[in-house]
Amino acid sequence: MKKVEAIIRPEKFQSLREKLEEVGINGLTVSEVAGCGQQKGQQGLFRGRSFEIKLVPKVKVEMVVEAEHVDEIIKIIQSTCATDQIGDGKIFVYTVEDAIRIRTGESGLQAIL
Repeated sequence: MKKVEAIIRPEKFQSLREKLEEVGINGLTVSEVAGCGQQKGQQGLFRGRSFEIKLVPKVKVEMVVEAEHVDEIIKIIQSTCATDQIGDGKIFVYTVEDAIRIRTGESGLQAIL
């Protein structure tokens, strides 16, 4: 099992969710997060005064999937979320040792399916 974690632009989330559902990926954890990388924040304007916003709002999408689906999921994320601009986000892939469904005690792949 692998955990795929993507940090993306908020406006790309709905289309990503639809594409993942099309290939049968329904189990997601979604968090509103903020961060900065190469963007280094952005400029804001309030009552005629300029100020710097250090952290940019993002959405973190996490899913635990069978290892053989990882490449397909990465391609979907890249094709759906890329704007060719700085700030498109990152994808991280982790190995998951085990998963346990709390309600039934099922473990391994049965717990995530």
